[in-house]
Amino acid sequence: MSTGDLQFPAGFLWGVATASYQVEGAATVDGRGPSIWDAFCRRPGAVTHGHNGDVACDQYHRYPEDVELMRRLGVGAYRFSLAWPRIFPAGGGTPNPAGFDYYKRLLDELQRAGIAAAVTLYHWDLPLALQDAGGWANRDTALRFADYAGHCFGALGDRVDTWFTLNEPYCSAILGYLEGVHAPGIRDRAAAYRAVHHLNLGHGLAVQAYRASPSAAAATPAPGSGAARGIGPVLNLLATRPASARAEDADAADRAQDLQSRMFFDPIFGRGYPERHLASYPQAPLPVEPGDLEIIAAPVDFLGLNYYWEEAVQADPESPHGFRFAVQWQPVTDMGWPVVPGGLLRQLRWVQQRCGALPLYVTENGCAAADRLNADGTRCADRPRIDYLRGHLAACSQALQEGIPLAGYFLWSLIDNFEWSFGYTKRFGIVYCDYTDLRRVPKDSYYFYRDVIASHV
Repeated sequence: MSTGDLQFPAGFLWGVATASYQVEGAATVDGRGPSIWDAFCRRPGAVTHGHNGDVACDQYHRYPEDVELMRRLGVGAYRFSLAWPRIFPAGGGTPNPAGFDYYKRLLDELQRAGIAAAVTLYHWDLPLALQDAGGWANRDTALRFADYAGHCFGALGDRVDTWFTLNEPYCSAILGYLEGVHAPGIRDRAAAYRAVHHLNLGHGLAVQAYRASPSAAAATPAPGSGAARGIGPVLNLLATRPASARAEDADAADRAQDLQSRMFFDPIFGRGYPERHLASYPQAPLPVEPGDLEIIAAPVDFLGLNYYWEEAVQADPESPHGFRFAVQWQPVTDMGWPVVPGGLLRQLRWVQQRCGALPLYVTENGCAAADRLNADGTRCADRPRIDYLRGHLAACSQALQEGIPLAGYFLWSLIDNFEWSFGYTKRFGIVYCDYTDLRRVPKDSYYFYRDVIASHV
């Protein structure tokens, strides 16, 4: 399939994405405070090779170079996150002016390049001081998040149209507080479920703060960018399909979505929490107070979906959950994730059935590969990533033909970066980052994506 075989409408938003802790570096520069990831990276054995985000890709200092790469790529938007500890080093109180100044410089650079900003308020780097007070397991963190969000809307709202509240709250709550493989590295189901609710509450409070902000209607999208004005969450719903045509496997595939999908999706869209799931864990009650569900269900303007793979699920009466993930035949990425483009289409259908005409964005989609530069260090032939992207863009094209309201696509990621507990051992970028000198080398997938965008503007 050539890039011309894909069908995308005029005004479709093409973008790339990163996150603050993964790319910025400058961890102790200009008053930035420590985050839970700074602490987690220094825990022995928590992160591969003891890697950390102290330097990362040094986008804090090299952002003009990265914006120029995006301009040459032809994207209409850059999705990036604000570092909460850069703006509020202790989580609250008086904002750090240097933090806002950095993001204003970045936003101004994007504006000069004709690239809209799609800003995520929280992509996992909680100020360490708030974790010391209980983190997301503490209700007060949701209140502090709303206050932080309000300051961001006030300081940056004249430059930002598209706001995302939380990135993948499932990972923050479950990987961080139940499985312990992400910061803050806790293994406590009761704490994890409190974190689930407080993350959802923080989302709803941030939406309320946005609606109350004068900046909500003040900004103007970059001409022709396709960027939307408004606010919404970014969820990594679990994509599942039955491993067979048997009714018990269909039920298992549905049940498998309760924790990762319905514990977040359902309350945000006014359906409350999935009682089927909660009934299985009476030892971990949700701390829902009167009015919370109404706050969480505050209307949003769009939904961001992060998709990387799909699981085949079969019933398993011996499992505590009644299901298990089945063996798959597809090739896998360098993360070990099966490549299932059709799963993205199935997930978009699932969401549209429940959200109707609400605009949807694929806010992350990409592939980790064992990339190597050529002998003279000037090119990187990453054909597996191109094949991955081609298949998933075809799924997006098909979704649009079916009438699914897909408004844009953000490729993960612009540049190789710190891949959380895997450190720098996994490369997702369409730009190669040489971690010895931080030079940027566009990969073949960069030129592929450039051609896709140029064919559909």
